[in-house]
Amino acid sequence: MREGFHQDWNTFIYNLGRNEVRGFLLANALHWLETYHIDGLRVDAVASMLYRDYSREPGEWVPNIYGGRENLESIEFLRHLNCIVAERVPGAVMIAEESTAWPGVTHDIEEGGLGFSFKWNMGWMHDTLRYISQDPIYRSHHHGQMTFGLLYAFSEHFVLPLSHDEVVHGKGSMLGKMPGDRWQQFANLRSYYGFMWGHPGKKLLFMGGEIGQLQEWNENEQVTWEALSDPFHLGVQRWLGDLNRLYRQQPSLHSGDCDSAGFNWLVGDDRNNSVFAFCRNGVEESMPPVLVVSNFTPVPRHNYRVGVPRVGHWREALNSDAECYGGSNLGNNGGVQAQYEPHHGQAFSVELTVPPLATVLFVYDEPMSEPALSPNG
Repeated sequence: MREGFHQDWNTFIYNLGRNEVRGFLLANALHWLETYHIDGLRVDAVASMLYRDYSREPGEWVPNIYGGRENLESIEFLRHLNCIVAERVPGAVMIAEESTAWPGVTHDIEEGGLGFSFKWNMGWMHDTLRYISQDPIYRSHHHGQMTFGLLYAFSEHFVLPLSHDEVVHGKGSMLGKMPGDRWQQFANLRSYYGFMWGHPGKKLLFMGGEIGQLQEWNENEQVTWEALSDPFHLGVQRWLGDLNRLYRQQPSLHSGDCDSAGFNWLVGDDRNNSVFAFCRNGVEESMPPVLVVSNFTPVPRHNYRVGVPRVGHWREALNSDAECYGGSNLGNNGGVQAQYEPHHGQAFSVELTVPPLATVLFVYDEPMSEPALSPNG
C-alpha cells in the first residue's frame, strides 16, 4: 500500500524499477506514435510519479535508497521514454501534466531535465479562472492572479490548458464560469480567450469551449453543435477562428513563447480599471510586434494611453467587442497612430478606446518618417 497503490484514485501504481514494466509502457507509447501516427502524448499525473510521498502522510510512503522523497525509478523512466521517442519519432510532442515546481521538466536530459516538449501550466489555469469567475466589481482585488504567471512563464516550455478537469463533475462549462447576464458572459469568455491567445504559451481548449457550450462536458454526448444557430455561440467560434488565423500569421504571437524577450508588460498594475496591456515581440526584428489590451470591466475606457515600442500605425487586427462576434462594436476605427509621447517606459504611445469586457489586438503596421506629435504639442 505504501508503494503500489494510489489512495486518491483507487488504482495500482506501475513498478518502474522492473525492466518488463518499463518495456511494456515504452512499447505502448511507440505503438501509438509509430503505428497510429498520432502527433504526441500527454503523460498524466507526472507529479504523482516524481514524488514518493505524493498525497501521502508521514509513514505512508517509502523513501528512495538515499532517504529522499524523489522517485528515482520514475525519473529515469521518463527520461528514457522521452529520449527514445525523440530518436524514433522526431517531432512527436511529449507533454507533461505536472502540477508542482519540479525543475527542468522541459529541459534537455543532458542538462538534468526530464526531456518533455511542454508542460501544462496548471498554475496559470487555476489563477486566471479564479479571476475571470469573479464579478468585475471584485476583480481589482484579484489582479495579481492574471499577472503572476509571468513570473515563471519562461522557466519551462508551457502549454496554457483549459482542461477537461475544469468542465466536468459539477464545475460547469467555460461559459458557465463567467459572471453577469448573458451578453456579459459571452463578452467575458471572448475577452478571456483573447488574453489567453496573446499570453506566452501554447493554447489548449477542451471540447465545447470553442463554441461557448452552455452545458458542462458529458462523455456520453457530443458537443452541442446545434448551439451555433445562436449568434452568440457562433460569435465565439468566429472569434477563436480569427484568433487562430492571426496567431499563425503573426510570428510575434508564438515565436518568442519561451523567451522573456518575446514579452513585455506595458500595463500590468492598473487594478482600479482591471486593464492589462502587453506587447509580444518576435525573435527577429522583421517580425512586427503585437499589442494586446484587455479590459475586464463592463465600463468602456476612452482615451486610454498605452506606451508602445515603435512609432507609426498600429492596425486594430482583432477586437472581441466587434459586432460579428456578438459585441457592442466599440473600437478604434481600424487602428491608431503612435504619438511622440513617452509612456510606460516606452518612447511612444497610443491613445485607445478599450471596449467593455473586451480584448483588442493591434499589429504594428508601418513606420512614419516623422513621429506624430502629442495632443499637447
